[in-house]
Amino acid sequence: MSRFTAYCCVVCLGAALFGCGEAPGADPESSLQDGRSADSSTDPNEVPPTDAPPDPNEAPPGDSPTDPDDPPPVDPPTDPNDPPPVDPPTDPNDPPPGDSPTDPDDPPPVDPPTDPDDPPPDDPPTDPSDAPPIGNGDGSCNVPAEAQEEDVSNPDTVIGDGTPASCTSNAFVEAVARGGVITFNCGPDPVVITLDRTAKVFNDQNPDIVIDGGGKVTLSGGGRVRILYQNACDQDQVWTTSHCNDQDHPRLTVQNLTFVDGNAKAEEDGGGAIFARGGRFKVLNSRFFNNVCHDVGPDVGGGAIRVFDQHQDRPVYVVNSTFGGEGLGNVCSNGGALSSIGVSYTVINSAFTYNEAIGYGANPQRSGTPGGGSGGAIYNDGNTFTLTVCGTHIANNPANEGGGAIFFVSNDRTGTLIIEDSVLENNPSDGFETQGYPGIFYLGNGDPQVSNSVIR
Repeated sequence: MSRFTAYCCVVCLGAALFGCGEAPGADPESSLQDGRSADSSTDPNEVPPTDAPPDPNEAPPGDSPTDPDDPPPVDPPTDPNDPPPVDPPTDPNDPPPGDSPTDPDDPPPVDPPTDPDDPPPDDPPTDPSDAPPIGNGDGSCNVPAEAQEEDVSNPDTVIGDGTPASCTSNAFVEAVARGGVITFNCGPDPVVITLDRTAKVFNDQNPDIVIDGGGKVTLSGGGRVRILYQNACDQDQVWTTSHCNDQDHPRLTVQNLTFVDGNAKAEEDGGGAIFARGGRFKVLNSRFFNNVCHDVGPDVGGGAIRVFDQHQDRPVYVVNSTFGGEGLGNVCSNGGALSSIGVSYTVINSAFTYNEAIGYGANPQRSGTPGGGSGGAIYNDGNTFTLTVCGTHIANNPANEGGGAIFFVSNDRTGTLIIEDSVLENNPSDGFETQGYPGIFYLGNGDPQVSNSVIR
């Protein structure tokens, strides 16, 4: 049978069955096989061209399905489960639309989705080169012998081979795990080492850990992780005594370093840059900017540093160091810069500015609130402890509840607050403070001991 004869048979059969050559249910204005309308001036009896019929896989005009009265195509009709003809079929090598690993609203694959704990994209990493220098330049208090810098002339580990690229997160984390004296050789210029995980002290390694950045090294949590962790009572870090809350090691010293963008919001406790429990801990000639911990909660604190359980209740020394600055403040529910329970601090020739306590509801928390919001700069709680502030400037540290500058509560009223040769100014306490001591909330042994200082 000739092609012409077959074509005519099909057309005639369609007309007999359906009339007017239209498929059942078709729109009278819909396209015929070759896309011509029903009132086309083309002669319907015209012999079809000798070329092959139109490719049935081509999308017909509009959204009309293939006309069942058309001559049978060489290939079977398009699968009805395929995408509409107006959209070309999906490449079979592409993943099925429902299983695509990349959300169409996500950034391009070259930019992986941002970790939910990362700072928002419009908060760039902290630039320490634009930050305030170490310490309070006007401070002149004496520094006790045990609060002096540690000797690093014979280090156990030198991180780096003289280039910035050699000073890596992994190298730092491994060095801290081994303990001992750690220094850096990252080249002549300042360098930022951004950590991909927290560096943790192991209690059964070298008991003296001294980390000295030489004034050129910044350790960053990248807005995602806490920077440094020491805990004598953490079994994962190895128990070494039966009295972890009062043992003499590890002894951790950080000196000549800058800590930025530490984040402890995912941790059980505070200490955005550093958490230390047990042994001894001190900070010298260091800076802390934009470190954070939990936004709310009555018993969490220390945007920069959180400390528990020092050996024989010896003080934590903070010497010639800087916490915050305009746009650089450390932030937490309580204790924007420093926080502790039952721990004494001796703060010497240091500066605290623009740190914040952003919780609300105080401690114990008021009904219907999450709690927190005290100690914009420094938060002390517990029983017998002493906070000594000497040669230090504390300014512009707000607290949603009590003590913009200092929150000090000795539960059994045996604790002591001593302020010498210091200036505390413009530290608003939005909830409560002790009359006559602006920016301070105090419950302790008698009145605060203040000498040669300004509190306003």
